[in-house]
This record gives sequence, structure tokens and C-alpha cells, in this order.
Amino acid sequence: MKLAQKTILISGASRGIGFEIALRAARDGANVVIAAKTTEPHRYLPGTIYTAAEAVEAAGGKALPVIMDVRDEQASAAAVQAAVERFGGLDILVNNASSISVARTEAVEPKRYDLMMDINVRGSFFLTQAAIPHLRKAANPHVLTMSPPLVWEDRWFENYVAYTMSKYGMSMITQGMAAEFRDEGIAFNSLWPRYGISTAAVEFAVADAEQRMRCRSPAIMADCFYAIVTKPARECTGNFFIDDTLMYEEGVRDFSIYGTIPDDGWRTGMYMRADDPGPPEKS
Repeated sequence: MKLAQKTILISGASRGIGFEIALRAARDGANVVIAAKTTEPHRYLPGTIYTAAEAVEAAGGKALPVIMDVRDEQASAAAVQAAVERFGGLDILVNNASSISVARTEAVEPKRYDLMMDINVRGSFFLTQAAIPHLRKAANPHVLTMSPPLVWEDRWFENYVAYTMSKYGMSMITQGMAAEFRDEGIAFNSLWPRYGISTAAVEFAVADAEQRMRCRSPAIMADCFYAIVTKPARECTGNFFIDDTLMYEEGVRDFSIYGTIPDDGWRTGMYMRADDPGPPEKS
């Protein structure tokens, strides 16, 4: 129960990876702040901050649902303050909220481009900025951002330039702040999946049904979250973790628990790192 009594704020936690992380923390008896803008079910995407909070409580944690549009820095600051007022502090921040558009350059509309930049880069930056004064006071402070390794090769950019730019912006937050706050003992790390992760948002955004089937469960990302944030912050910072490599290092050998991926699984875009061949055993 390493996260018992720890307070964790998760952006975009009403569904998908954020929700799965919230449940993982709840099973340890954590205080979980469900920070998202979804108060009513989306037409295509199930889950609200309130249904997520109910599930967290049922799993053994304490929940605080907070309405937050991460594009609004004042709303982000208010969400952090609500967490501190309710639970007495903040131990962990998860920058999970993200907008995805796997479109090629000529198909990207200005509205979609701005949405990705505002949520992914600007939102993560200012939410983290609001959290830092409180993380300084925590015993083992961590910031975990869902973003890829910074690999500067054409193949990671050529398919989805705008989306890649926005996700690399999140990764630069990890790189820069890990260095800036290293001496203060606040850990900044990024986590990224080798394969697609099966979430409602992916099902909505990715038209190719075969690609959607070649995804792992979000449970692998939740297990990775737990492995990262329970490590000593001063000894685990500035890393760009790949999900199955990390879990192999943590002792997992049967990756079928996260879903069976065929040999031609979805490894396009940024879903694997050039210098990371993956775990020795097939998933």
C-alpha cells in the first residue's frame, strides 16, 4: 500500500488511461483528484468526473471530482488548490489530458491544431507550474507526463507532424523541468506505450478498425505509473519510459495479461523507440 494517504491529481481522469491510473492508485488507499471537464457523458465517449470518482471510492480510495479545462490556467490552479484544501497537500501530478489527431499535414485544421497545442503543451505546462509549490512540500514528489521519448528522426514526425509536435512539447516539459528541479528532489518522468492503448478516445479518433484491435489494455500504463511514482524521486527523474520495457524490468514476463498483440501490431508513429528493442520475450 505504497500510495496510501498520498494525494494524486490526474488530468483527464474521467476515462481511458487517466481513469485506469486513478483506479490503480485507489487500490492502495490514495486520495485521487479526478480533474477533467467532463460532467456529462460525451455522445461517443462514456465516463464523467463523477462516475470516475464513484469508481475510485469503490476501489478503496478517496475521490475529489474537480471540473477543470486544462486549457484554462486559472482552472488548473483552482484544481490544485482544491486538492490541497481537501487533502492537505499534493504528492503526485499526472499530466494525462491530451488531444489526438493522427492526420497528415494538409488535413489538419487550425482549430484542431490549436486544440492539440493548448491541451497537450500549454495545459501540461501551466498545470505543472501550479503544482510545483505544493510538490516541494511532499515527501516523494513525482510528475508523470504521458509523452514519448525525444527521438529526432524523420520517421517519428513524417506521418503526424502537428500531433508529434504537441506530444514532443510535453516531453520537453519533462526534460527541462527534470533538470530545473533536480536539486529540489521533484521527479519528472514521461511514459509512452510501445503499441496503441485501447481507450474510448482511440476508438473515436482512429478510423482503422484493425489498428484499434492491435492495442493493449490501459492497465499496462497504470501498472507503469505505479512502478514509477513509488520509486524515490531523487533517484528516478528525467526518464522516458516505454511501457513494456519498464514492466519487463519490474518482473512481468507474460504480457498477454494486457492483451494479445499480433506480430504486425500497431507500432506506427511514435509507438516504439529506435534504441529500445523491447523486452526479450514476445508479448
